[in-house]
Amino acid sequence: MKTKWDILFEVVNTLAIAFITFCCLYPMWHVFVASFSDGLRLLNHRGPLLGPLGFTTDGYSIILKMPGIRSGYINTIIYVLSGTAVSMLMTTICSYALAQRGFKLRKLLMIMIVIQMYFSGGLIPKFLLIRGLGMLNTRWAIILPGAIGTWNMLVLRTAFSTAPKELEEAARIDGAGDITILLKIMIPVCQATMAVILLFYSVSNWNAWFSSLIYLPTARDKYPLQLILREILIASFRISEIETDSGTEFSAELIKYCSIIVSSVPILCLYPFLQRYFVKGVMLGSVKG
Repeated sequence: MKTKWDILFEVVNTLAIAFITFCCLYPMWHVFVASFSDGLRLLNHRGPLLGPLGFTTDGYSIILKMPGIRSGYINTIIYVLSGTAVSMLMTTICSYALAQRGFKLRKLLMIMIVIQMYFSGGLIPKFLLIRGLGMLNTRWAIILPGAIGTWNMLVLRTAFSTAPKELEEAARIDGAGDITILLKIMIPVCQATMAVILLFYSVSNWNAWFSSLIYLPTARDKYPLQLILREILIASFRISEIETDSGTEFSAELIKYCSIIVSSVPILCLYPFLQRYFVKGVMLGSVKG
């Protein structure tokens, strides 16, 4: 039988969780409904926003008609697909090699990798290196320099290290090589961790804009979506209102909300498919038993 203190604890706990959930979800709801609101009414509104203030899609019409949006979407998809594929390939190979106990250079390489995770040469040497390699104003300048995330590599290496050694030993007795063991044993066993790292790389590549700003100074046709939206947001601060085709006054505030939705919704669609791997994958790769 539950005591009155147990019931009180459950009530307080439920209210606390409900309050935290509301604090997390309301900002998303506010941005969503504001993007469908009338610009002038939104500009004059104060306080919570529970629904659209005069439903309209003029904000999205303006955003999608702005120059560079379509090419930005295409470039971002290219960077996400190619960048994530290259990152996963290089991270998987590096993690598997460092997880092998018989690899003599494992400790030395781990020390070098951990040191560069905390200390780097800085932006200027990196820029000079990329320019010296002839990658400036090319897509390779966006894809290759950040191909391996050190933290992601360490997590995946730990996951490979915790995989049952008996499976690997049995495979080697049957004549399997490292490539077969990696593809047939390690990746299926650590698929939860792989899915989480895939999500991390995808989100990172989707949100990246600073590297494009630095390494694509004159290649505007290669700008990703985030950099195009950044220019739109900067320009919107100098715009008080815009006239749409229907004659509705359109504020810069509405441009910002629509830009957030346009840039966020596509990547949010990945989460429902990978969410079930998230907690399991992170814990499996970060705790060694």
